[in-house]
Amino acid sequence: MMDESLVRSTIPREMVTVLGVEPQSSSKAAAFTEAFLKSSIRQPTRHDLKSMLTHKAVILGYTKPKKEKTKRNSKKAKGLNARQKRAKKIFQIKAEHQRYELFLPLHQLWRQYIVDLCSGLKPTSSPQFVQQKLLKADFHGAIITVVRSKCPSYVGTTGILVQEFKHVFKIITKEDKLKVIPKRNSVFAVEIKGFVSYIYGSKFEQRASERSAKKFKVKGTIDL
Repeated sequence: MMDESLVRSTIPREMVTVLGVEPQSSSKAAAFTEAFLKSSIRQPTRHDLKSMLTHKAVILGYTKPKKEKTKRNSKKAKGLNARQKRAKKIFQIKAEHQRYELFLPLHQLWRQYIVDLCSGLKPTSSPQFVQQKLLKADFHGAIITVVRSKCPSYVGTTGILVQEFKHVFKIITKEDKLKVIPKRNSVFAVEIKGFVSYIYGSKFEQRASERSAKKFKVKGTIDL
C-alpha cells in the first residue's frame, strides 16, 4: 500500500519536465479540486463539497437512484365462460328474427366473398382449387343442403347458415324454421356459380376461426 505522505508530497523538480505538469500550491490545488467537483457532480446542492474534500478518495461517478416499481394490477378482464353465455342466451336467435328473408342480404354478401376468395370463380377454375378455398372459408350466409345423414329426417333440409358451432350448423329454411343440424355423420352440399362442394361434417368439427389453419384432404370419406 502506498504511503500517504508520498501521495501528499510535492513533485520533484526533475520530474516536472518529464511529466509535463506544473506544481501547484496547496491553496490552488484545493481551489481546482473544488471547482472540478462542482462541474462534475450533477446536483452539487445535495453534497457538502468541503466534507467530501476531507476524504482520501472521491467517487465522481453518478447514477440515478432507482425508483421502486409499483406493482400494477395484471389481472385482465375475463370474458364470460360457456355456461354463462348459455345462461344469458347470447347465441339464441329470437323468434321474431327467425325469418329467411332477413338473411338473404347476408347470403348475397357471402356469395361475393367466395367469388373474391376464389379469384373470380371463373368457369375455367380448377374444382380442386375451389374445394380447398371453400374448406377454409367462413360459411355464415351460405345456402347448404343436407345430402346424406344417419338421421333420414335431416336429408333434403336446405337453408341459410346463420350460426356455426364446433359440432352443429344452425340454418334458417324458406319456411322460416330454425334447424340445428349436427355435423357428425352428415354430408352437406354448397353450390355457387355452378360449382358444387361437398362438406363431410365428421371431418369438419372445428370452429370457423380454427378451420383456416387446418389442412384438409380434397377427397374425404365418411361412415354413415
